Amino acid sequence: MADGTHLRLGVNIDHVATVRNARGSAYPDPIRAARLAEEAGADGITAHLREDRRHISDADIERLIEALTVPLNFEMAATDEMQAIALRHRPHAVCLVPEKREERTTEGGLEVAKDENRLAHFIAPLREAGCRVSIFVAADPVQIEAAARIGAAVVELHTGAYCDLHAEGRIDERDAELERLRDMAAYADGLGLEVHAGHGLTFETVGPVAAFPQVRELNIGHFLIGEAIFRGLGPAIGEMRRLMDEARG
Repeated sequence: MADGTHLRLGVNIDHVATVRNARGSAYPDPIRAARLAEEAGADGITAHLREDRRHISDADIERLIEALTVPLNFEMAATDEMQAIALRHRPHAVCLVPEKREERTTEGGLEVAKDENRLAHFIAPLREAGCRVSIFVAADPVQIEAAARIGAAVVELHTGAYCDLHAEGRIDERDAELERLRDMAAYADGLGLEVHAGHGLTFETVGPVAAFPQVRELNIGHFLIGEAIFRGLGPAIGEMRRLMDEARG
């Protein structure tokens, strides 16, 4: 069961690569951002290699594997191409996420229950290769139960709906979604899954999620990269770390 130990912060550096790719240049360099994040106190680095390579590239993954001294969380769709890449590099963690080419960002949790047999076979070689397999899911007991059945070590709860409701000022709905997240963090922990959370978290929204005692890691990217424009990446990560620690008590 979870306890009051250190709440880890994973920093997603995808959108440093988005800015780089907008001009087709070599900068800003996401690997430099990853190193700066390490120096600022990040406990891990997250990178999502998409089918269309819209931000992170194959070369970025190779360079991250070589450069990092903290764990790499490799986000990917459950496709044969991505499985082969993960098995070649063997990152510390592999997080399976849903992916649609037309979406701007990951729009929801993975549908595990309706694809349970395929996903169980898909993650088996990843587990055998020593990767910790995480499944990105909505705050839904059906999906959490399915993730446990297929042998995932971790579920990452999708906090996007909670953050969107907060931004829209829909306070009652936001609080209801936060309660669902709280309940599902406890439920997943009770099933023996390690619980992570992420998507859309900001300085304003991180505290209540960081306070869940069962959550062991938060993965935050887009907001931190955006905030870095104004205050620098190190100070942005430092402030997020401070708020997480304060919420954890």
